[in-house]
Amino acid sequence: MGCQRQDEVDQQFTSPTEQKKAQLLRRIEKKYSDAQAHYELGKIYQDQGNLIRAEEEYTITISFDPAHRDAQAGVVRVLLGMGEETQARFEAERYIRLTSIDAVESLRLALAFQHQQLDEYAVTCYRQALNLAPNSAKVNRQIGYYYLSKGDKERAKDYLTRSYQINPYQPEVAGELGRLGVEIKIPTGSKSDSRKLDKMLEKTDEDLMQ
Repeated sequence: MGCQRQDEVDQQFTSPTEQKKAQLLRRIEKKYSDAQAHYELGKIYQDQGNLIRAEEEYTITISFDPAHRDAQAGVVRVLLGMGEETQARFEAERYIRLTSIDAVESLRLALAFQHQQLDEYAVTCYRQALNLAPNSAKVNRQIGYYYLSKGDKERAKDYLTRSYQINPYQPEVAGELGRLGVEIKIPTGSKSDSRKLDKMLEKTDEDLMQ
């Protein structure tokens, strides 16, 4: 493995992608436990259609960072690409179970599946997050944005409306609802206090908007 990696590093690369690959290989040579470097290398291999190497790098990533949701979703995607549908489903269901008691991790895994265009598993994780935190404005908002990205305006409207009812201090949500033809009204009465959880979800929100 080490000699093979070094041979790749020693080659003269010209394209930005190959230069990036060389940088990642050097990082791994210096510190083999660099989980993020393995993940980024796996992404390159996946984009290049080298699914065997992609799976290898994603698996190594998870061995050093067991909660690396993007690598987990990557494993599922490359297994499907290799025709290993049964194994892909097994891994996806296992990862979903691992996040089944944590709304934050469920949401992060949902986002990872979404990025890999694995909608079935993304929806499962979004629903799991919602069951764990039904009164989180941000969970409802993320699901609303998901359906909006899929062109399902009615479902998007439902979840974004719920998010706004929980927390009306979301101008971006108000803007989306306005574009969807929803009349905005500030809800009356007591509102659920989900601020602690929603604060934990802020990084996930930022990722979704990228």
